[in-house]
Amino acid sequence: MTAANALRLLSLAAIWGASFLFMRIAAPALGSVWLAGGRVLGAALFLLLCAAWLKRLLALRVHARHFLILGLFNSALPFWLYSHAAQHLSASLMAILNATAPLWGALIAALLSRQALPARVAFGLFLGVAGVALLVGFTRQQLSAPVLWAVLACLGAALCYGIASNYARGHSEVDAFSNAHGSMWAASFLLLPWLPTAVPAQMPGWDVAAAVLALGVVCSGVAYLLYFRLLAELGAAQALTVTFLIPLFGVLWGWLFLHEPVGWHTAGGALVVLLGTALVTGFNPRVLWRKTELSP
Repeated sequence: MTAANALRLLSLAAIWGASFLFMRIAAPALGSVWLAGGRVLGAALFLLLCAAWLKRLLALRVHARHFLILGLFNSALPFWLYSHAAQHLSASLMAILNATAPLWGALIAALLSRQALPARVAFGLFLGVAGVALLVGFTRQQLSAPVLWAVLACLGAALCYGIASNYARGHSEVDAFSNAHGSMWAASFLLLPWLPTAVPAQMPGWDVAAAVLALGVVCSGVAYLLYFRLLAELGAAQALTVTFLIPLFGVLWGWLFLHEPVGWHTAGGALVVLLGTALVTGFNPRVLWRKTELSP
């Protein structure tokens, strides 16, 4: 891994970690539907400008069904679920729960292949569940039905990412940039009919508008471009290390800007979840470090 790619990886983790901060700011004012809709539409418009600059046409008619499926599970539904959760959970907790996405992806892959899970993967899934239980179980002063539903919404969003990753793996005929661009327009189309059902009571302030703009342009549009660049240059295995960095930045931004407390259960739960994710994905930091040392 070159120094440039290491910087891209850290930047991507910092950006995606900040998405939970921005959702926490905007969700109480906009609600889940309008926040998710604003995010995907902002990303779609940004990627449209990029496509015009790069002179890349989008074959919507040819791949319409593919973009709709990817847009539903990779953007519209998880963004909606996270936007709902952001009205009840801290940015730190959402960022950590997001790290369960590879666990869901591994479980879905095993179900699709109808093969038994290896012992390492099964133990990793167990640790992931234990980490979530540790995170939620020791926030007794905050436990309520809305909070528990919000936790389930976060896990449901991570499950959507697991579905999307398995689906995209079997449809490599569409290039990465087109997947990002087309799926964002598809997600906008899917969320559009729901907007009249949940109109915000009042116009949002500049801080909310800035948070939505940052979510769309930076946390979705720019982040996708960074991620696909890493995929092309490093491959999926090393690009996956961003999964382990996002919770660290999510907790940092929540503590720094929203003054969210970081108790022992937050650190302990995050560590258990990430350890489970490492076991499931086969992540080995020593191998990554050796590759970094040998890279020019």
